[in-house]
Amino acid sequence: MVFKRLLGSLGVGGPTVDTVLDPGAACPGGTLTGQVHLKGGNADFDIDHIALELVARVEVEHEEGESEGVAAFERFTVGGGFRLAEGEERSVPFSVTLPWETPVTELYGQDLGIVLGVRTELAVAGAKDKGDLDRLAVAPLPVQEAVLEALGQLGHGFKSADLEYGRIGGTGQQLPFYQEIELVPAPQYAHLVNEIELTFLAHPGGMDVVLEADRRGGPFSAGHDALTLFTVGHHDVRDWNTEVDGWIRRLVEHRASYGSPAPYGHDGHPGHGHGHGDHSHGDHHHGDQHHDGHRSGPGMGTVVAAGAAGLAVGVVGGMVAAEVVDEVGDFFEGEEEEG
Repeated sequence: MVFKRLLGSLGVGGPTVDTVLDPGAACPGGTLTGQVHLKGGNADFDIDHIALELVARVEVEHEEGESEGVAAFERFTVGGGFRLAEGEERSVPFSVTLPWETPVTELYGQDLGIVLGVRTELAVAGAKDKGDLDRLAVAPLPVQEAVLEALGQLGHGFKSADLEYGRIGGTGQQLPFYQEIELVPAPQYAHLVNEIELTFLAHPGGMDVVLEADRRGGPFSAGHDALTLFTVGHHDVRDWNTEVDGWIRRLVEHRASYGSPAPYGHDGHPGHGHGHGDHSHGDHHHGDQHHDGHRSGPGMGTVVAAGAAGLAVGVVGGMVAAEVVDEVGDFFEGEEEEG
């Protein structure tokens, strides 16, 4: 077994740590399992605690523009309170529950370019060291996959996905960021909509689906964004193609009043009001808003073939895949250097 990292804060001769996640993708609100493998150093050490931290690479909007950062969004203590003998090898199994709003990193086994990691912290003799970082894969919940599948069958194409720092007002969003899946509209809506942005906000009772459209301006009207929200249950059985097409029609056809109060909105700026709201647990709740000023982050230029396979990710050329790898590598290398 190769141990990835010597604990720098303890110097040469300290324990080493290697966290191994069980194979397969986890799901939002589901269980993440694995083991933390420890190997003792050249003396006995008291292990105060072993903690796992979930981190994500997010887009942050600010006055100067937009930049990337790393956000921690959950932390678990999975062990500790024991002595690790000199040279001793010990494995600590763990089973933790992911937040319901954990972003989806893959669809039909294809990477979406979302970067999540599990970072391991070992506290030994009063010193802490973030000694291990592993890529976390998350697959969609059944209801999320059903919505995405319907969008693909309706002719909408996947463009890109990213994580935006901030909150969507009027929702029960819990994490400090939200996932935005950018879609190319189906041909029948292309004359009305430039782009459709989709956000899933799952919770124990179901899932909010936030849809935003950057609409094309006609000869007598300026283009502007529209935002709608729908709520579905985790175990709903619906004609998803008809249901989702109804959502899209409502999104692109609704003419929001400029003077009406806005129940929903993006707050992408740190330090401002976050607009927490309560979840609507009704069978089909929706709201609409005129929405200005929200600017999507730069996409990765992925192009997806829509059709019977849903939003299957089909990368054109080799460049996008290389960019994903570089981004992941930079993310993990940068994190380890910080330790």
